[in-house]
Amino acid sequence: MKLRVLILITASAVAITITIVNYYFMHRWYDAAVTFAASFVTSFLVFYYLIEKYIYSKIKLIYKLIHNLKLGNDLRDALGEHISNDPINDVEKEVKAWAREKKTEIDELRRQEKFRREFLSNISHEFKTPLFAIQGYIDAITDDELEDKDMAMQFLQKASRNVDRLSYLIKDLDEISKLESGEIPINYTKFKISELIKEVFEGLEMKAKKHQIKMVFKQKYDEPVNVVADREKIRQVLVNLIDNSFKYGNEGGTTSVSLFELHDQVLIEVTDDGIGIEEKHLPRLFERFFRTELSRSRQIAGSGLGLAIVKHIVEAHQQTINVRSTEGLGSTFGFTLQKARQSAFSGIPVLNS
Repeated sequence: MKLRVLILITASAVAITITIVNYYFMHRWYDAAVTFAASFVTSFLVFYYLIEKYIYSKIKLIYKLIHNLKLGNDLRDALGEHISNDPINDVEKEVKAWAREKKTEIDELRRQEKFRREFLSNISHEFKTPLFAIQGYIDAITDDELEDKDMAMQFLQKASRNVDRLSYLIKDLDEISKLESGEIPINYTKFKISELIKEVFEGLEMKAKKHQIKMVFKQKYDEPVNVVADREKIRQVLVNLIDNSFKYGNEGGTTSVSLFELHDQVLIEVTDDGIGIEEKHLPRLFERFFRTELSRSRQIAGSGLGLAIVKHIVEAHQQTINVRSTEGLGSTFGFTLQKARQSAFSGIPVLNS
């Protein structure tokens, strides 16, 4: 509609201009009227044909292509679909919307590219450190030709520890790759979360003594708090979080685990009173190989994938994980699990459907 109005205005302007010129030379109103009518009709038809053939039809095609490409339709559907009567206005809206979407996509691609570069740099560093150490120890033993057997044994033991470090790194990389691709299934079962926490505490008791950290469960182990989850994977989540609290805790400190029953979920929190984390680092804490400057200065061992694995496991359960921390005071990691429903008659927990 707007296009036809534009053609009418243009044709009128041309006709008026020609009519004025005709009247200026002829000074006859009849000739001026005939000239106006003829030039108006001619101009209207010419402009309508040219705009329809070379502009309007192209705009319609552009609109169809943009609109259908946004919806994911193929080119054949795009060419045959009906569009509105005002394609120029629609094209403007579609192009603006498309530009916003493409800008968002480009920003996301740039973010992913930055993440990829950092990931490759980090993984290169993680592999390079133990490999160079192993190479150095083996070269030292080779150069010595096993004359000092005690030194050779010490170097072999150190090389063995670096081989173990590489094995852990490869295992964690393989596991996180399988978690991301969904190759590792989630085997849901009903179990008491307090019993699992007790088992994890018993398994980490020697490591806690080594770090001189006391483990505390703030509830009673016999409390009937039942959850629906993959028991072994949640064991790994707890082990990783508690082990992380040992690494960043202080000697003589405490790592505590707490349970909070929500409406249809159970919140599990692991709290330490260690060095804490700067607020600016919290959004990146679950990235693979991410470490703060303070943790690097401590030369903390590990693959750097523990928290990333934790996040993938929790999200694979369709649950959430979060962290809050104050530098110098400690950190709290909290994650939710689905609570097992209680039978209205028997009081027996049942799986949520």
